Amino acid sequence: MIDKQVASVADAVAGTPDGATVMIGGFGGAGQPNELIDALIAQGAKDLVIVNNNAGNGETGLAALLKAGRVRKIICSFPRQADSQVFDGLYRSGKLELELVPQGNLAERIRAAGAGIGGFFTPTGYGTDLAKGKETREIDGRMYVFESPIHADLALIKAERGDRWGNLTYRKTARNFGPIMAMAARVTVASVHDFVALGELDPEHIVTPGIFVQRVVKIARTATAAAGFKQAA
Repeated sequence: MIDKQVASVADAVAGTPDGATVMIGGFGGAGQPNELIDALIAQGAKDLVIVNNNAGNGETGLAALLKAGRVRKIICSFPRQADSQVFDGLYRSGKLELELVPQGNLAERIRAAGAGIGGFFTPTGYGTDLAKGKETREIDGRMYVFESPIHADLALIKAERGDRWGNLTYRKTARNFGPIMAMAARVTVASVHDFVALGELDPEHIVTPGIFVQRVVKIARTATAAAGFKQAA
């Protein structure tokens, strides 16, 4: 019997090796799997390469992972904002490497990995520092830059509902990078607020099929999050 549910967040991230490339879903705070990030901090893996849209907010979630000194490099599209002081301090002191990728390129590089595509040409970034060292080509009179896929050892994503096969649905914009990250990682771990029986998820509403998910863990919805959910509804 296929059953991908694990009992705890510690079990969900168990075995993550030092030096792993880890994709973390989320767009700012929307869809960021904070409980899984906290479990990764407790697990102890270090020298990590993190792939995320942002570089952490405040001192929780991804910012806490950076502050713990576990990250060697971050690949992201939007590293700096008003409350990104942890990233800013580490980067300016030379303790953290940054690979800056335009947001559309980031999404497509992740999607390419999941789709088995060896890379793609894009006009975004041509003629800037972001294109240095990369192959360029003229196509129909326009210059393009070659971008390679981004693969990961582990993806940590946040979904809304899931079943024991790992089928997932998401809540609104919390969906963001989760589906493509699930496809691009060797092991995908998803946290869900509602764990349902097989057949309760409408097949037409499933965004991430279970074939791309290896572990699912249920996370209780906090009182604050529950209040926000009702208000949004």
